[in-house]
Amino acid sequence: MSDLSLYRNIGIFAHVDAGKTTTTERILKLTGKIHKAGEVHDGAATTDFMEQEQERGITIQSAATTCFWRNHRLNVIDTPGHVDFTVEVYRSLKVLDGGIGVFCGSGGVEPQSETNWRYANESEVSRIIFVNKLDRIGADFLRVVKQVETVLGANPLVMVLPIGREDTFTGIVDLLTRKAHVWTDPSNPDAFDITDVPEDMVDEVEEWREKLIETAVEQDDEAMELYLDGVEPEMDVIKRCIREGTRKLDFFPTYCGSAFKDKGVQLVLDAVVDYLPDPTEVDPQDLTDEFGEPTGKVATVSLDEPLRALAFKIMDDRFGALTFVRIYSGKLNRGDTILNSFTGKTERIGRMVEMHANDRSELEKAQAGDIVAIVGMKNVQTGHTLCDPKHPCTLEAMVFPEPVISIAVAPKDKGGSEKMGIAIGKMVAEDPSFRVETDVDSGETILKGMGELHLDIKVDILRRTYGVDLIVGKPQVAYRETITQEVDDSYTHKKQSGGSGQFGKIDYRIKPGEPGSGFVFASSVVGGNVPKEFFPAIEKGFRTMMGQGPVAGFPVLDVEVELYDGGFHAVDSSAIAFELAARGAFRQSMPKAGAQLIEPIMKVDVFTPEDHVGDVIGDLNRRRGMIKDQDAGATGVRIKADVPLSEMFGYIGHLRTMTSGRGQFSMEFSHYLPCPQNVAETVIEEVKARKAAG
Repeated sequence: MSDLSLYRNIGIFAHVDAGKTTTTERILKLTGKIHKAGEVHDGAATTDFMEQEQERGITIQSAATTCFWRNHRLNVIDTPGHVDFTVEVYRSLKVLDGGIGVFCGSGGVEPQSETNWRYANESEVSRIIFVNKLDRIGADFLRVVKQVETVLGANPLVMVLPIGREDTFTGIVDLLTRKAHVWTDPSNPDAFDITDVPEDMVDEVEEWREKLIETAVEQDDEAMELYLDGVEPEMDVIKRCIREGTRKLDFFPTYCGSAFKDKGVQLVLDAVVDYLPDPTEVDPQDLTDEFGEPTGKVATVSLDEPLRALAFKIMDDRFGALTFVRIYSGKLNRGDTILNSFTGKTERIGRMVEMHANDRSELEKAQAGDIVAIVGMKNVQTGHTLCDPKHPCTLEAMVFPEPVISIAVAPKDKGGSEKMGIAIGKMVAEDPSFRVETDVDSGETILKGMGELHLDIKVDILRRTYGVDLIVGKPQVAYRETITQEVDDSYTHKKQSGGSGQFGKIDYRIKPGEPGSGFVFASSVVGGNVPKEFFPAIEKGFRTMMGQGPVAGFPVLDVEVELYDGGFHAVDSSAIAFELAARGAFRQSMPKAGAQLIEPIMKVDVFTPEDHVGDVIGDLNRRRGMIKDQDAGATGVRIKADVPLSEMFGYIGHLRTMTSGRGQFSMEFSHYLPCPQNVAETVIEEVKARKAAG
């Protein structure tokens, strides 16, 4: 199949529990890919194939599958909703051309929906919206539409209206065709009648239809003139306008239904084909040089261009390492030799497979627009570009968030050490937001991740999938250090002990940088007191010291160093002498610059029934939280707060106790703030105790 206009690469993303995986199951059933839809609550969903996913009823890693609807090939990726696994959503969105944003009819726009929507905006992915679970208590389609406007700042284009609500929800009206789709037999979701609009809804349907067409025709001057003259454009013109506006992100066609009851998913599938772009209609990926700088060239999606593909996910399963690849241009055949432009090494394609969750079918060839998995590739990581060796290029790289929480792990017996090392190596390759390092002082293996659940799942995988018995330490917060004052200082490094000596003198200014700026080095030396060739060595000296601050040995953030004068010796000065001078200068000046400990602050979003709001807010205040916002909904209240990560360990247990099991929360890293004196003292004491014990 080589007609790219018949391809749709789409992802399904939403907040936890909005029904993404159930929607995917219904899509697979409707397209004939599976014969019986599996249920998430039974642990039988096709795309939730990990044991940990089936037990917890959540999606942990994105799963890819391919199906067909109206002669179009749909490459579908079901992504996780939980904030700890956002990296899965982010990297999936990077390689998709369109998406379905699923929102809960009663929960509305929830915290993770906002994060995913922001990622989709950054990746410029066209989307349609599906408001799910309209048969639930408190479900209100138009309230969710309003939230999409106010919370996400998006422009939802209402394409359907629900017939009835909550337990009386029986169908939907398609505004374009003015036809009602009604499901009369609850036991047979495949059977529905297409009838005229219910009499009591005629006026409402006409009102919303007018809004729909008015918005759509703005995409085409000719259609707009016709409409203003009182002539409604042809249906195919209106659809073309909707498609154009969707592609340009001017609006988002919005549907509703109940995936669990099989209501409304057919219209969503039609919308995927009618309104989401094919691979050739999406703005092509930028090409960069090896340093990540744009070259001004783009990867045009075409079969005639050289091969360009992006590895967006690594997965280790019972058959070996799988590299998921989105092909942007050219063709890929079994047996081809390709270049990994990041490593500069070539590899031969042994086996290529098309994935259906964790099942696969062998492929001989693939082409632009395809999402395939390559078996057994070496040294390929997420974000690497695979290309034609005769036409090397680099696609825009992926940037992943820094971990905020860590735990120490050790195998229970000596024999488990090697086993653990191999397993962790595979897991790090699969998940770029999961990091591992060895503590220099204690020799412990430290696992770092995005949250408690993230690390909990990783430990579970180590134990069950890889059979490593572990001793797990308590979670540690990723504290950092910074400075509060500006210091002008001077440092001279000199060493004379026979033979040539070492000499380097630097006059410099250290000051607090902008939040999030990291380390910034600048030079304003005039007159050659410090020759230019030594500037990189001085910068390197300061930069290498940023890994260990003076307060408690945590990495240092947001510091600016300006070199404004110095001195050198014609014989004894060298790059190493100036690097050592910079290191000494860092040790000398950091304590003078008001060094202090800073802690990660999390953006916390709590949902609670109304009668427990006081308890929840009181508890967040006790945890040093700053309440930012409260929003009362149909089924409860959402409270937004900024809370230090160190106060949030085990929070889900407390929240469930306070709210009789009905509360939910999610959190993600927001920013760093100075620690209060008493907290800083406790942390410093703990660090000293760990070092003494190690």
